[in-house]
Amino acid sequence: MYGHVDGLARRMKRGADSVDGVEAELYRVPETLPEEVLIKMRAPPKDDSIPVIGSPEDLAGGDGFLFGFPTRYGCMAAQMKAFFDSTGQLWREQKLAGKPAGFFVSTGTQGGGQETTAWTAITQLAHHGMLFVPIGYTFGAGMFKMDSIRGGSPYGAGVFAGDGTREPSELELALAEHQGKYMAAIVKRLAHR
Repeated sequence: MYGHVDGLARRMKRGADSVDGVEAELYRVPETLPEEVLIKMRAPPKDDSIPVIGSPEDLAGGDGFLFGFPTRYGCMAAQMKAFFDSTGQLWREQKLAGKPAGFFVSTGTQGGGQETTAWTAITQLAHHGMLFVPIGYTFGAGMFKMDSIRGGSPYGAGVFAGDGTREPSELELALAEHQGKYMAAIVKRLAHR
């Protein structure tokens, strides 16, 4: 809502685009909250340079996916869930089966459910036959830093947003860029077999 997922997504795209032969695209899912509610929540306007995905069917053309969303009570936000709920035809035809996917999240607090959100989101991938690609500890020493607050886990990049005023740290952004590059390399390997 406050742009934290957007910031991670842009760095993931940079990482993915750094892999030769890979071109990442950014999309957002449709907003489900009425404008008056967004105003009361003090949500900033959405960046028009990132288009809303036209249809769930558009996913069928992708080779791999990184889905990002804020956490709501240990689950993905309702907007993302509504989008996944609209993928019934893709599920019925298993058009996403075998495609790799991962997650990245934003939470308000350290106990806000970054790992739990990934766990609960995996069900979406399982029903589509998609391959969950976590980052594990491939980020190296950055995964073990304890000298400052850092979002992210072996399940994927993450950011602690607080009340919306905390900006992603450089370490959180670097982890996102790593996840983009890591996923792109896996997608490239699987797509060219």
